[in-house]
Amino acid sequence: MRFDGKLEKWNDDRGFGFIAPARGGDPVFVHISAFPRDGGRPKLGELLSFEVEPAGDGKRRAVNIQRPGQRAAAASSTPVRRSAARTGSNLLGRVVPVVLVLGGIYAYMTFTGKGSHSSVRPAEPSATYTAPATNTFRCDGRTHCSQMSSCEEAKFFLLNCPGTKMDGDGDGIPCEQQWCPGG
Repeated sequence: MRFDGKLEKWNDDRGFGFIAPARGGDPVFVHISAFPRDGGRPKLGELLSFEVEPAGDGKRRAVNIQRPGQRAAAASSTPVRRSAARTGSNLLGRVVPVVLVLGGIYAYMTFTGKGSHSSVRPAEPSATYTAPATNTFRCDGRTHCSQMSSCEEAKFFLLNCPGTKMDGDGDGIPCEQQWCPGG
């Protein structure tokens, strides 16, 4: 619903003011962004036509401001500019997400090696310790040499289980003082 009123207060430095409704009542807050983009700055005492919507703070604010004396001039030129701008922003708003999604898919396919033209070589198999078939070692949360029962078990845990603390000098030989003194 449209209302008529007069610009009662205006702070040009901060870009806001208040409109006194012609029918009476409390002044309505208005921000510079609610005015038409025709280049004309708001002027005190100016007659305006506006719509009202709730503001975030529970009060009301004026939106979709029109200047009654300039409707005919604005109606002939403004829609062309707005529709052109709207078309450009809609196109950009549709193209950018598509490009981002396609880029993400390409990156995923490239780095996981699932793409047909992957430039990333698959990782070389790591040298992991494979316990003899008779062993039943499995990662069960043990991380220290004092929890092991053999050098073979310590080597299995060091190479296959996360978070182990059995190779203090970082040479790849676990539990050198307790289970694997000669390596």
